[in-house]
Amino acid sequence: MTDATYTISENARNFLDRRMHSLLIDGERIPAVSDEGIEVRNPSTGEVLGYLASGGASDVDKAVKAARAAFEGEWSGWTPYQRQALLFRAYDLIGKRFDEIAEIESLDMGVPIAKARAARPAAQRMVQFFASMALSIRGETVQNGLPGDVMTMTLKAPVGVVGGIIPWNGSLTALWWIVGAVMATGCTTVLKPATEASLSVLRLVEMLHEIGLPKGVVNVVTGHGATAGDALARHAGVDRIAFTGSTETGRKIIDASKTNIKRLQLELGGKSPDIVFADADLDKAVPGAAMGIFNNTGQICFAGSRIIVDRRIVEEFTARLAAFSKTLRVGHSLDPETQLGPVISERQRDIVMSYVEAGRSEGAQLVAGGTPVEGLGGGYYVPPTVFGNVDMGMTIAREEIFGPVVSVIPFDDVEEAIRIGNQTEYGLAGAVWSENISTALRVAERIHSGAMWVNCYGLIDPMVGFNGAKMSGYGAKGGLAHLDTYLYTKSVYIQR
Repeated sequence: MTDATYTISENARNFLDRRMHSLLIDGERIPAVSDEGIEVRNPSTGEVLGYLASGGASDVDKAVKAARAAFEGEWSGWTPYQRQALLFRAYDLIGKRFDEIAEIESLDMGVPIAKARAARPAAQRMVQFFASMALSIRGETVQNGLPGDVMTMTLKAPVGVVGGIIPWNGSLTALWWIVGAVMATGCTTVLKPATEASLSVLRLVEMLHEIGLPKGVVNVVTGHGATAGDALARHAGVDRIAFTGSTETGRKIIDASKTNIKRLQLELGGKSPDIVFADADLDKAVPGAAMGIFNNTGQICFAGSRIIVDRRIVEEFTARLAAFSKTLRVGHSLDPETQLGPVISERQRDIVMSYVEAGRSEGAQLVAGGTPVEGLGGGYYVPPTVFGNVDMGMTIAREEIFGPVVSVIPFDDVEEAIRIGNQTEYGLAGAVWSENISTALRVAERIHSGAMWVNCYGLIDPMVGFNGAKMSGYGAKGGLAHLDTYLYTKSVYIQR
């Protein structure tokens, strides 16, 4: 099937019909210095959707200067109430026009349209959270031991220009971790979305300008990571970098940040353990663990790609997991019945299939999937794939695949489950399924990860947030700690 088989809104179609999508700097759509266009393909069909402007160092410099001017200009005088009111307008905007950007995201990234539309409440919760935070920024008066009549206090102030490097696997919510914090604190930002999926970011930032976002507060430079992303990470006019992506790229950003000792927030790779005990309710644990990996076609940093199962039930669990995976409908992202869309690109499909071959060759038992889906046109489809009898010496158990491939690994007791769970360089997330709360809490406390779920998977609330550990990065997303990274503390001494 082609895209023409499905209907999208007039606004989404008008945006896509531009074909060449400009940079967005200081509130204006402008071309990049380079004449090069980056091809955008629909992963459901392989067809060309359009072209992104290929921003480089000079474009990043222009965007950073616009962000700095906005930070030091009118925006700096906005009161917390004014910034909160702008976030309230953004909340209303999402309520009224989310379907439009969901359609763009579905075509650009391949996320099933039903899932893209279902992200509306999550995006609105994030905006509500940051709107509440806009009125919660405060310092304190503190005691001092100085001689004489001296009063001391601390103030919280915005750090300045934030570079935001956004992943392709969930732009509609990933954007708000940065833009929401910027709007709440009075910072400004230059966003560099992933080349694989930039269109929804461009469109949403355009919409924010329509509801009164001042020029220069949020700028978007599209381009390759090695050029635009590197220039943003190294730019001396950028005070902070927020990055979500691979651990390999995270290392490069850490190196680039040395230019002016930037603050960093890094959400990197994962190989998260999903531990299932014999007393778990399998009617909940099987679909819950399955969608912990198959959701978003496995393209989530905290995907539960290692399901570690009590040996007493591993055979039953694996059979039920395989049966459940075969009920999931794979198809075009705009098909409302689709549950698993394509992976992001032909290259990613080939990478995922190379891991499937590695699993076979290293002795894992393929119990479901493993063969490219036929009959869906030229898209990049991989079926939900389940391997049983996996051990931690196998490649598929150690390396992040970023696709719908899961390894089932048996364990004999609690200590072994915890040991296997921690047997990875990553520490982003994990889960445990058990009716015994003592067992569940014991595991949740001892798995070395930034987030743990008990009898569920993947729930995220910005009021609670999550962090990374080990090679999965550092710096809070959500909670009070999130805002602190967009602010710095200023100590004030007053001699009376």
